[in-house]
Amino acid sequence: MSAVTPTQITLRICLLAIVFLAAALLALAQDAAPPTVDLKTQPDVTPPPDMSDSAPLPSPAPDVPELSRLDEAFKRTSIGKAADESRQRVEIRKLQNRVAMEEPVVVARQAADQSTTDLQKRERLRAYYEVYYGRMRSLASDDGTRKALDDMKATHVKSLEQPRVRPIPGASLPPVPKKDKTSKPKKSRFGRTTGS
Repeated sequence: MSAVTPTQITLRICLLAIVFLAAALLALAQDAAPPTVDLKTQPDVTPPPDMSDSAPLPSPAPDVPELSRLDEAFKRTSIGKAADESRQRVEIRKLQNRVAMEEPVVVARQAADQSTTDLQKRERLRAYYEVYYGRMRSLASDDGTRKALDDMKATHVKSLEQPRVRPIPGASLPPVPKKDKTSKPKKSRFGRTTGS
């Protein structure tokens, strides 16, 4: 047999001490609780003393609005432009997370991803943005968030336009900026540019 080392003996003593300490604490915890608790009995309630006509009556409680109205009032209270924008970004992010896995949105996104031509992809992405932002807009809590969602949608839809490749029917081509000949620096016969 192998010999027991002093470290093993110390470890065993510590474990035994912990077990005995835990047992003692459990025994004390059982003594702390009352043996029975009667929840059905009510404490003695003494009736209020008889009020005479000379004693003033306490004033009634003021009208306090419901808790939900107070919550709404504090939600809508502006605490600064930066805080309002932050609150709006948080709400939009929550809406995006909520709507992203809904079936109509997922189906529209998959249809856009499976398109074979550029024109078809742009058309399907427009339909996807209609579904995606339409659903978020219906769930938005206030007009400011709805306006921000409309702006985001307009930005995404605008990025799909390619007027030089295939213009949208009825739309005009954007103007082409003209080159200004006077702003070019002139080159000397030695290849150096000269200032105007």
